[in-house]
Amino acid sequence: MRIDLHTHSTASDGTDTPTELVRNAAGAGLDVVALTDHDTVGGYAEATAALRGLTGPGSLTLVTGAELSCRIDGISMHMLAYLFDPAEPELHRERELVRDDRVPRAQGMVGKLQELGVPVTWEQVARIAGDGSVGRPHIAAAMVELGIVDTVSDAFTDEWLTNAGRAYVPKHELDPFDAVRLVKGAGGVTVFAHPGAHARGETVPESVIAELSAAGLDGIEVDHVDHDEATRARLRAFAGENGLLATGSSDYHGSRKSCRLGDCVTDPEVYREISRRATGAQPISAV
Repeated sequence: MRIDLHTHSTASDGTDTPTELVRNAAGAGLDVVALTDHDTVGGYAEATAALRGLTGPGSLTLVTGAELSCRIDGISMHMLAYLFDPAEPELHRERELVRDDRVPRAQGMVGKLQELGVPVTWEQVARIAGDGSVGRPHIAAAMVELGIVDTVSDAFTDEWLTNAGRAYVPKHELDPFDAVRLVKGAGGVTVFAHPGAHARGETVPESVIAELSAAGLDGIEVDHVDHDEATRARLRAFAGENGLLATGSSDYHGSRKSCRLGDCVTDPEVYREISRRATGAQPISAV
């Protein structure tokens, strides 16, 4: 089985619509794909409909999820939440708070870029984001359009958009301990996304991840394009020592990033354990 548990659609900052994402996942030979847009479940209905419409050999299973924006001790981090009940009111309320803060935060970053001499406009960023949950990748895409940087990844430096970048503006983010509690309360499963991605900025200490594990964190994303082999080996050992599931995922964003569907995958036994632990929702089969 080929299982990719971290992808994004146009419901947040990917370039594939949910329909295209499902079709591309099937075309890439995946058996399971998780839709984990930033702080939103807005792509669920379309992705499910696309799944039902698949034809041809093989089958695909859809795991519903989200990537929740979190912060602890001034460090930004992302929490993958799988198979939770999207209607559970407390988690729904927190997701809306994060989503509602994304627009003024992005506008603030546009303002900072303008002060730095970048002729980006809010109208340009809003056009790129469309109906999606606006975020830094949309701002980075605008910078690519303007020729300020060559790629979206090139905008994520301290010169521009990283957490220490000159144009960075913070947004409302969940405390990760609250995120674990809320997702658990909604019947879901939590996995700390790309915990060793040092190129993105300061990372959460392993001592804090151990505390999160004790508080109910289910797993950490080990195999990820932003982790080198040494980092993966260290995280895999850490997961084993702390009773955490070790997942693998592409973090696919369509054409916005160079990673492809299935670049990193999750062991089938780990996927089955995630499904077993979930009570808020279950994976959706194409047949």
